[in-house]
Amino acid sequence: DDGRRMVARIVEAEGYRGQEDPASHAFRGPTARNYPMFGPPGHAYVYFIYGMHWMFNISAHPPEMPGAILIRAAEPVLGTEWMAERRKVSRSVELTNGPAKLAQALEIDGTLNGLDLCQRGPLFLVDGSLTAAEEVMSGPRIRVPGDAVARHRPWRFWIKDNPYVSR
Repeated sequence: DDGRRMVARIVEAEGYRGQEDPASHAFRGPTARNYPMFGPPGHAYVYFIYGMHWMFNISAHPPEMPGAILIRAAEPVLGTEWMAERRKVSRSVELTNGPAKLAQALEIDGTLNGLDLCQRGPLFLVDGSLTAAEEVMSGPRIRVPGDAVARHRPWRFWIKDNPYVSR
């Protein structure tokens, strides 16, 4: 621990539902890569994509119904100077407004794959809530594979008008 605490509030996420969802990594069954999706809820599923980006997901279903939530964007709360150092950008809105940006800013990589996010550790979740003025929106997921049903499921959720939501 180098004492660099970073805190971010999740403002956008997408759901992926196991073997009934062609866009889900669990669609074809368990692999060495996707094993956290087949475990208990609340664990990190971190994978590398396009040979250059880490993606952070949270397992969100019981083992008999594998699935995960892709964390697409977060609002920086604490440690923005360290996030900016990692991302090499000066505008805070560009720190975490996309899944790859978020992982880079928060130093999330494959070493955290399978981590129990319900226990205090290098990465963990805490309860949060919306303010009275905030509203959650839903719509189709972004750039997903699969059939037309998979592409149009309204399983993307974001806080309306939050500047950190991905574009």
